[in-house]
Amino acid sequence: MLDLSGVWIPLVTPFDGGRVDLPALRRLVATLATGGIAGYVVCGSTGEAALLSEAEQRQVLQAVMAERAGLPVLMGVAGSAPAAVRDELLQWAECGVQGFLVPPPLYVKPPQAGVIDFFSMLADASPLPVVLYDIPSRTGTRIQRETALALAAHERITGLKDCGGCAADTQALIDDGRLQVLAGDDVNIFATLCAGGAGSISASAHLHPRLFVRLREQLLAGDLPAARRLWQALLPWIDAAFAEPNPAPAKAALAAQGLLKNELRAPMRPVSAALQQRIEGLVADLGRLAAAG
Repeated sequence: MLDLSGVWIPLVTPFDGGRVDLPALRRLVATLATGGIAGYVVCGSTGEAALLSEAEQRQVLQAVMAERAGLPVLMGVAGSAPAAVRDELLQWAECGVQGFLVPPPLYVKPPQAGVIDFFSMLADASPLPVVLYDIPSRTGTRIQRETALALAAHERITGLKDCGGCAADTQALIDDGRLQVLAGDDVNIFATLCAGGAGSISASAHLHPRLFVRLREQLLAGDLPAARRLWQALLPWIDAAFAEPNPAPAKAALAAQGLLKNELRAPMRPVSAALQQRIEGLVADLGRLAAAG
């Protein structure tokens, strides 16, 4: 069974002149692989997946698979109609991924019984692990605590990316122990790890991922003072990384490092000039922190 422990990167999708920049994507994946990360999420919300064609998604996945250095890959799969999502999931299962990250049905706002039916159908059909993605700000539907606990009984539903915003629910799911709970809201990484969470899926960890890996290692070792100091140093960047819609700040930071062009696909837009200047200073600050070890 796939172990979700650690720091996962929900990859951005680089663009150049409106097209997917596959060379930049391969460079990014190879660079991140040296940072001690647990794996990658491809075609999630950070990857602007909703703005990619199926052919582009396939190109992105192939590029990541070629450079992943043996690290596991979760494929983001989303939609409204259960049968269509199932068919898409089965299609991607043939491409060598290790599992799927799936939110509730988009836009239609089903009742919780419908959420259970949706995920149960997908997990029944899937040959690979399914990770629940609780992201009500994008889907309009929460995966409530009782729903997640019911779904945890399925052998192929193994984890939860937690963007639900309820600390009590997070703790209850961690205490239950059947799902590996990953922080999905980056501002909650420290709290989720302290509560016993397995790790994070962190857009902000595109920038110096080894610092995020170090934070988790310090907490696992019980070195709370060191972890607090590191977390306080990371917080200004995490705040900036979501000061404007994701993934624009992450792309601005990566562009400042020369890893890709600061380009997004419409209707997404690059960050404002003020945030760009702030991010460039934070890139320098975290670079010095990373270099200091």
